[in-house]
Amino acid sequence: MFLFFAMFMFVFPQWGQAAAGGTSIYLDGKALELSKNGQVQNVNGNVMIPIRVVVEELGFDVDWEKETRTITIQQSNTELKLVVGQSTAMVNGTKIKLAVAPKLISDTTIVPLRFVGEQMGLKVNWNNEEKSAYLITPNSGSGNGTGSGENEGSGGNEGQEPGQVPDTSANLANVGGISFSDNRLMIAVDKNVKPSIFTMSGPDRIVIDLPNTKFADSFSNGQMLDPTLNGYIDVTEYPDLSKVRYALFSDKPSTIRIVLDMNYAKEYELINNNDGLIIVNLNTDASTPGTAPGGNGKKLVVIDAGHGGSDPGAISVTKKKEKDFNLAVVLKVQELLKQESDIDFVLTRSSDTYPTLQDRVKIANDLKADMFISVHANAGSATASGVETYYTRADSLPLAKVMHKYLVESSGLSDRSVRSKSLHVTRETKMPAVLLECGYLSNKNDNAKLYTEDFQNRVAEGIVKGIKEYLGVN
Repeated sequence: MFLFFAMFMFVFPQWGQAAAGGTSIYLDGKALELSKNGQVQNVNGNVMIPIRVVVEELGFDVDWEKETRTITIQQSNTELKLVVGQSTAMVNGTKIKLAVAPKLISDTTIVPLRFVGEQMGLKVNWNNEEKSAYLITPNSGSGNGTGSGENEGSGGNEGQEPGQVPDTSANLANVGGISFSDNRLMIAVDKNVKPSIFTMSGPDRIVIDLPNTKFADSFSNGQMLDPTLNGYIDVTEYPDLSKVRYALFSDKPSTIRIVLDMNYAKEYELINNNDGLIIVNLNTDASTPGTAPGGNGKKLVVIDAGHGGSDPGAISVTKKKEKDFNLAVVLKVQELLKQESDIDFVLTRSSDTYPTLQDRVKIANDLKADMFISVHANAGSATASGVETYYTRADSLPLAKVMHKYLVESSGLSDRSVRSKSLHVTRETKMPAVLLECGYLSNKNDNAKLYTEDFQNRVAEGIVKGIKEYLGVN
């Protein structure tokens, strides 16, 4: 009685708690016999499988320690340790975070499919239409085993099948995040990548292929990625395009394809300085070449809307989410900064996605931004009220004082002072960086103001005034 196996992060909200029925597991094309309580299950949007069946078929060495509820799986030089109820696993002594903890259901332990498969050298695919998991051992000659029909994926991939699980070899670059702001697509990667970019018509599209890449394990924690490794970002703030789509387009070689669904044909500029950030700039045309953010001599500001996607942040006394307040203010800051001819800017997110803290820092550092500002709302006791500004490094204190002055003035809330604290986004950034706490969601009076257009507009105006004063821009 064993394990469980966390696979792809499902992003469809209608998938709730554990659900099973009508599922199948295929190993190298052979259907495995499943016991009544050994079915593939969906747990909070994660595909889980009973490990016992796969272990018996593959001949892995498995040990179950009942007292600690620890499962140890061994194969050649790989050892996995998973504990029922714990969301971390050990792989050859290294701690790895799981999307969901293993569970014991009746006499069967289920574990995350993608995690176990990749660690043990299997290729894994989930066919959502068939509700079937396909496991392929190396050199099995079984093909991709998806059983899936045609799927356009993210880019009109005629004759090819997206959604195949990528090669997990160490030479693949991980795509950690995809975002779109200020009419620029930004792609975070952890190794040098040589993109191929081209246009398609009927309808108009800009297509970016990233060879020798795969989605990072953390990608689906913050952005839509369905079981066939497809996802999208709706774009509403810019007239040039309507959507950004992405998918695993091919596994020979493993290639991620990103497609910009354009509303009309438009010039673009690809910027890739092999610094971990690939940019497709739409702020250009044939007669006016574009530039990378900050590359035009303007001061560059990175604006970060805290939390987002799977991370709601604090929950207010009226059950509203902090992430929504943060994004609303940042989008208002964006509109005001568009009117400033001497300031360039980039948003870490412009929709309900979750870039990791590392991705937020990476964007700012790779772009060599002049300042970094993260927007948040606070939570605490019901009586706590007011605004605070946090910084970590001494070189950020002057920025913190300026931003806090305008935050107090624009919010109309009590002054809880500038404070020093070791926060990832203010500690790891290489430029002056601050985090603004714009009021307390746990206080009914603060909360009543935070979600009003008037309050958000005033705070956004204060943030821009602070940016302009610190940068010396009139």
